[in-house]
Amino acid sequence: MLEKFTNFVETKLSGPMDKLANQRHLRAIRDGIIAALPLIIIGSFFLILAFPPLPADWGISEFLTANAATILLPYRMTMYIMSLYATFGIGASLAKTYNLDVVSGGILATIAFLLTFIPVNIPAEAAEAAGTAGFVLPMANLGGGGMFVGIITSILAVEIYRITDKSKFKITMPEQVPPAVARSFESLTPTLIVILGMGSITYFLGFDWHSAIAKVVSPLVSAADSLPSVLLLIFMITFFWVFGIHGVSIVGSLARPVWLQLLEGNTTAQAAGEALPHIAAEPFFQWFIWIGGSGCTIGLAILLAFTAKSEYGSKLGKAIIMPSIFNINEPVIFGVPIVLNPIMMIPFVGTPMITGIIAWFVTKAGMVNPVTVTAPWTLPGPIGAFLATGGDWRAAVLNLVLIVVSIICYYPFVKIYDQNELDKETGAVAA
Repeated sequence: MLEKFTNFVETKLSGPMDKLANQRHLRAIRDGIIAALPLIIIGSFFLILAFPPLPADWGISEFLTANAATILLPYRMTMYIMSLYATFGIGASLAKTYNLDVVSGGILATIAFLLTFIPVNIPAEAAEAAGTAGFVLPMANLGGGGMFVGIITSILAVEIYRITDKSKFKITMPEQVPPAVARSFESLTPTLIVILGMGSITYFLGFDWHSAIAKVVSPLVSAADSLPSVLLLIFMITFFWVFGIHGVSIVGSLARPVWLQLLEGNTTAQAAGEALPHIAAEPFFQWFIWIGGSGCTIGLAILLAFTAKSEYGSKLGKAIIMPSIFNINEPVIFGVPIVLNPIMMIPFVGTPMITGIIAWFVTKAGMVNPVTVTAPWTLPGPIGAFLATGGDWRAAVLNLVLIVVSIICYYPFVKIYDQNELDKETGAVAA
């Protein structure tokens, strides 16, 4: 039965899923957002500085709190407007797949995105007091709230660029002209079309891109921030991994824009001193579900390293324990292996579901703060959980508790696996 199902997955499902993961538009979205991750990670740490996890009467806490508005400025120029940077990355990445000029693709995507904004005219008195010219951009839509608009307009802009390039509907310069200058002139036609098209739709037709798309995706965002959605994503990611398909690569490409919108909702609320509204942003998965890597394999690595009696299991455990501490678990997945292993696939799928359920209800009950920071994923679990929740020590404790849960869940299966390996070794010696 398992063999038939495995053959079905490999022949009918693996190919289409691989094509989906490498579809040029999805790959461009993934790569563009990932390109902005350094800004998101570093920018989010300024939230910890502005709201330090220290006693309020400490001198350093009083200083940081008094200067919170200034400390938050790097956050507002990075993570708070993440969609602006991601848009450039998506445009550049998509242009690269079409062998178009990468910089021109990024710039066209950015201007297309910015042309969805209608500047707000503030009263003259307020403008004079703020030292502005009277017009301001709605900054909230430059963040996670505008991510889906940025994705759509980036693709539109680069597709226009591709069509004009392919149809030769462009200004071509002589070979003697420097390449950088030639590329600038070749981009004139798509730039004109993008500016006139996007400008007309937004300013003359009065189409509100952000409100319209928000209405479309709001059910998706609301559904994503639920326990059933968390469990579904866990199952999909681990299910693909069991058959050797990179689950995070496939599911993450589709879910990451939603995850970022949930995270941005939390960071915006924290910066405004409001209650944090969301649980299921991506750091929630990283620090309470994927401890040690996909499948919450930290428990498996610990058991193999310290309890395995077979020579292979013991050596493997000692080799994989350090990578697992830093959430690198490809050695586990392909070394045990997890892939196509009828014994290990059960805890690999089931363990993160159990830790996800526990973490969800603990967070929902207010016993641990929701995540607000994208901590580097290679940090050891308790440290990453502490930072991701803005310095909540209870998150580190929860992470440690979930590691124990992982050990308990994997224990009976590791015993079976280790005994099988031991039987192979003793059988080989006897022969």
